[in-house]
Amino acid sequence: MKNKVILISIIALVVIIALGAVLSKNEPSSARKSEEAPVSDASAKRLFDTAVKLEEKNSWTDAKEMYQQIMANHPDFTNIELVQKNLEDLNLRIIFSQIETPKTVIHEVKSGDSLGKIAKQYNTTVELLKKSNGLSTDIIRVGQRLRIWQGVFSVFVDKSQNILMLRSDGEVVKVYAVSTGKNNNTPIGTFKIVNKLVDPVWYKSGAIVPPESPQNALGSRWLGFDLPGYGIHGTIEPESIGMQVTEGCVRMHNEDVEELFSLLPTGTLVTVVD
Repeated sequence: MKNKVILISIIALVVIIALGAVLSKNEPSSARKSEEAPVSDASAKRLFDTAVKLEEKNSWTDAKEMYQQIMANHPDFTNIELVQKNLEDLNLRIIFSQIETPKTVIHEVKSGDSLGKIAKQYNTTVELLKKSNGLSTDIIRVGQRLRIWQGVFSVFVDKSQNILMLRSDGEVVKVYAVSTGKNNNTPIGTFKIVNKLVDPVWYKSGAIVPPESPQNALGSRWLGFDLPGYGIHGTIEPESIGMQVTEGCVRMHNEDVEELFSLLPTGTLVTVVD
C-alpha cells in the first residue's frame, strides 16, 4: 500500500509539472515579454549609462563597444533610437579624429609628398586627411606624421525604405534618409563613384543651371556613378527627403552629402536595391 501511495504521488507530480509546461508554452508571448522586458531594459540602461560616461571621458572606442552591445543584444530597448544616433555620431567622430585605431596607419611625410598624392596612395580623400589631422590648409612638411583611415568605405541604398547606409569594411557607420526615383526609376545594381564635384553645374534638358542658382536641384555636392546621368547629390528641397520623387538619382540633405563627399574616394562601390 505504501509503495502504491508513493507511485500515485509521483504520477501526480509529473502531471502537475507537465501541465505547468503546457500552460507556460501556451501563455501569450506578449505576457512573457512584458515580464522579460524590464530585465532587458535595465541591463541596456546600465550599458547606456556606462557608454555615456565613457564618452565624457573621451574613451570613445570603449563607449562604441557598449553601444554596439546594446544594438546587438537589446534591440527592444526603450531608447534604441538614441543609442543608434549616439553610435553613428561616435563612429564619425572617431573617423574624423586623430585617434589611432586598428583601422588607421601613420604616414610620415617625405620629400615630394602632397595631400593629393598621399590620398591617392591610401585610397582616401584630401578632406578626410585634413579633418583627421587638424589641418586648415594643404601645406604639409617633411617628417610630419599623418593619421590615415584605412577602412574601406562602401554605400548601400535601399529604395524601399529610402535610406542610405555608409559602411566601413562592412560595418555600418551611419544611416541617412534619402530620396530616390519616382516610379521606382532609380537603377538597381552595384556602381562605382567615378567623379566628385563641389557646387556642381546642373545640365537640365539642354539648359545650364549654375551652382549659385536657387533652381539648381543638385545642391552642394555631386558623386557621379559609372552609369552616366546618375549619382548621389544634395538638394534644394529638403522637405522631399524620404520620398520617391527624383528623376532617378539619390538625393540627400546638403549637410549629409557634404559629409559623405569628404569620406568617399572615387572608386567607392554603391549598391542599390529595391
